[in-house]
Amino acid sequence: MKRIVIFIFGLITYYRLNHLNKLRIEGVEHLRDLPVKNVLFVSNHQTYFMDVASFIFIFGQVNNRVKKISSSFWTLVNPKLNVFFIAALETMKSGILPRLLAYAGSVSIKRTWREGHKEIKRNADLKDLDKIKLAINSGWVITFPQGSTKPFIPGRRGTAHIIKDLNPIVVPIVINGFRRAFDKKGIRTKKLGTELSIRFKQPLEFNSKDDLDDILDRIMDEIEQSPKHKAFRKFTT
Repeated sequence: MKRIVIFIFGLITYYRLNHLNKLRIEGVEHLRDLPVKNVLFVSNHQTYFMDVASFIFIFGQVNNRVKKISSSFWTLVNPKLNVFFIAALETMKSGILPRLLAYAGSVSIKRTWREGHKEIKRNADLKDLDKIKLAINSGWVITFPQGSTKPFIPGRRGTAHIIKDLNPIVVPIVINGFRRAFDKKGIRTKKLGTELSIRFKQPLEFNSKDDLDDILDRIMDEIEQSPKHKAFRKFTT
């Protein structure tokens, strides 16, 4: 089922990235020598589904040692299967399409700060933490520390807890253009011919002595969503 979902949605992703829009990828060299498991990708978030679909497509091409990444779709017949993404349980149950996309590798967890449109505060579910641990111990995991597609909002400490407790290799990603090209869910195309960019940065190193706040601050700075990047964006625009 996972192969079928990745193949079908991968074809759509390939077409939307390379024909309806113009994708630029940087930093692929940082992916070439990563181990097959215990890797956590942290990224800013611009759409619910198109962001992660693009990453899964690119990881498949890296796995097949394609030289010019995103140049072809034949790798979809041999995708990288041990890729997972952390997503809100309510989002992945919000319709038929999200339920299908969940087969691509969703680690669906309950939000600790919001349920529907209601703000809440609850402790993390231990079963959710076990699912994340199992995923990281099995392969590559994608997470979005902000838990929202809104730019420059604070990151959630859950990402810092994952890094401190499991000590994965952490690869920051910065994406741009997806918010202009697609709607919030990443399903509908808003603007054709948009310049899209995905930049993979050099893996980060942490240790068990690092403070949770320091870990989160560093992550937010690397994915260019920290207060200084917000101030710079306002200054340059």
